[in-house]
Amino acid sequence: MCRIAVVCASAIWLFLGVVAQARAEDVDVALVMVSDVSRSIDDSEYKLEKDGYARAFSNSQVLSAISGGPNGRIAVAYLEFAGNLEVHTVIDWMTIKDQQTAQSFIRRLMAAPRSFSGRTSISAGIDRAIELFSESGVSAPRHVIDVCGDGTNNSGRDVPLARDDALKAGAIINGLAIINEHPVSWTFAHVQPPGGLANYYRENVTGGVGSFVVEVHDFSAFGEAMTRKLIQEIARVPGTAETVVTR
Repeated sequence: MCRIAVVCASAIWLFLGVVAQARAEDVDVALVMVSDVSRSIDDSEYKLEKDGYARAFSNSQVLSAISGGPNGRIAVAYLEFAGNLEVHTVIDWMTIKDQQTAQSFIRRLMAAPRSFSGRTSISAGIDRAIELFSESGVSAPRHVIDVCGDGTNNSGRDVPLARDDALKAGAIINGLAIINEHPVSWTFAHVQPPGGLANYYRENVTGGVGSFVVEVHDFSAFGEAMTRKLIQEIARVPGTAETVVTR
């Protein structure tokens, strides 16, 4: 009888341990960064982008925004996209809560090679981001997709369809529109749609309560813009859409 009791007790503790491990981690924001690496962005511009991400996640104000939330942590994933079949999750979900975990994310990001250099499927990037949310293993009150790119959708399904599906799934989509005046493979007219790229992002890409677009006119300003964007995404109170212009 005692042996049976011991076995039952062991089984119960094992079950409780599995349940504890399976319990989702509470974070303040689940953020997927969706970065355009299509052929209109040359290697030097790509490096400026990655340097900008590193600068943003090293910024003391960003770290304060992260630690200042109710849970004091966020979950982040990073993916790169080019054409419809060229989407790669470079960094799967990581929890960032302090300088040490932020630096771990930065090291992995900087060490990763460029994934592609093809056409531009913003829609495929958004679709993959929604899949990542279901794989995150965290519990977050906000699911944010952060789309960064220098051109319009020219591959895969229409981007408003992907945006609408993402909004139905409960995500918020923000945008960082890079005004690239020297694309290596596309004309300036192609990269700049009627009304400008920021307006294209507002009308076709971004959406959700409090969504916004940041416009950058120089790749060297990417780090500053991303810093401001992250602070707003992590710490902001949902409000009306807005555009922030960085030159």
